[in-house]
Amino acid sequence: MDKILVSGGRRLEGEVRASGSKNAALPVLISSLLTAEPCSYESIPDLMDIQTVLKLLKGLGVKVDGDLRSGRVTLAAGRVDKLEAPYDLVKTMRASFLVLGPLLARFGEARVSTPGGCAIGARPVNLHLNGLAELGAEIQMTHGYVEARAKRLRGAKIYLDLPSVGATENLMMAAALAEGSTVIENAAKEPEIEDLASALNRMGARIQGAGSDIVKIEGARELHGLSHRVIPDRIEAGSFMVASALTRGDVLVRDVRPDHLDVFVLKLREAGVECSVEPDKVRIKGNGRVKGVDITTLPYPGFPTDLQAQMMVLMTVADGVSVITENIFENRFMHALELDRMGADIRLEGNRAVVRGVASLSGAPVMATDLRASVSLVLAGLVANGTTEISRVYHLDRGYEHIERKLSALGAEIKRIKGQ
Repeated sequence: MDKILVSGGRRLEGEVRASGSKNAALPVLISSLLTAEPCSYESIPDLMDIQTVLKLLKGLGVKVDGDLRSGRVTLAAGRVDKLEAPYDLVKTMRASFLVLGPLLARFGEARVSTPGGCAIGARPVNLHLNGLAELGAEIQMTHGYVEARAKRLRGAKIYLDLPSVGATENLMMAAALAEGSTVIENAAKEPEIEDLASALNRMGARIQGAGSDIVKIEGARELHGLSHRVIPDRIEAGSFMVASALTRGDVLVRDVRPDHLDVFVLKLREAGVECSVEPDKVRIKGNGRVKGVDITTLPYPGFPTDLQAQMMVLMTVADGVSVITENIFENRFMHALELDRMGADIRLEGNRAVVRGVASLSGAPVMATDLRASVSLVLAGLVANGTTEISRVYHLDRGYEHIERKLSALGAEIKRIKGQ
């Protein structure tokens, strides 16, 4: 397996562009199953997760044209001839489970493996299944697969016990072709939900309230093709912002939506980081040692759980003590043990991490345990003394497009060692 080597001590300077959002692109690409007409997309990031979902769609019979190097993809689901998402694909990426709603809504049946993905805690699919049952689906669990059937889904009022992003997306797509009106209460409010709703509305769906906790969908008999540009990746942008703050750098992040990072920017400023915000770019200047701040992850618009690991790295070299409370996933502190190997002082107390800032980190061999943990170790390597060797970086490749190239262009000393 590949490894990444990072030699610390380099100040980052220059400009970097945020790629299209992985978490927005995945459901948007899957939504192409809702129509027989071609759907064209721009700003699709070249990532392993994107390649996985395109492979899944091809396996269902979707025609895939385009080149991820250009960020443009056209999908045509006019000849879907398979209604099953197999375990070998769904186990590697939870978002594959999102094909359930569109397949069921358009074709009346679907068979989808229960999902896998990052090992960051239990993320059950019961919210998806309960919602589809409310829409009139007959659902059975057989040998690790969900089998769902419905002649045509019917609109319903659905309440989500938790504001699940995946469940909100799956149910929005299913309801877009259901008969009548659907209301999803306690819906997730993430920008990725709004982006999916925007794409679905361009296809002829009638969705209101996306981005709030109540989403209303008027079902359509059929949908049509579209052209859609995916929103920027707020998590990638935030990761580069932390990189600049860590190295006391001066980095301009372009093609970003700062309004998607309001709470994150507030926390950086509270820590003493200089943040200059414009409508489509953010400039981060780290003028000295930051101070410790407390962080609590919450569903959007709260502090993003996907930026918790990156912020923890910044707190390891901050003045004072920080308390980081993780409220979204119960196993999302695995990176803390690897950071301790680099000289950090982190004490775990259930869903809280108490971080005491140290004078410096030291390079060490470390192992990535999930997607966001992997980038946190890269960030730690940027500021550590000596060289950090990060293994299991296939996690990194799932969510960060050409990260070595982008960081090198900013002045980092980073390289990939290909596995044997």
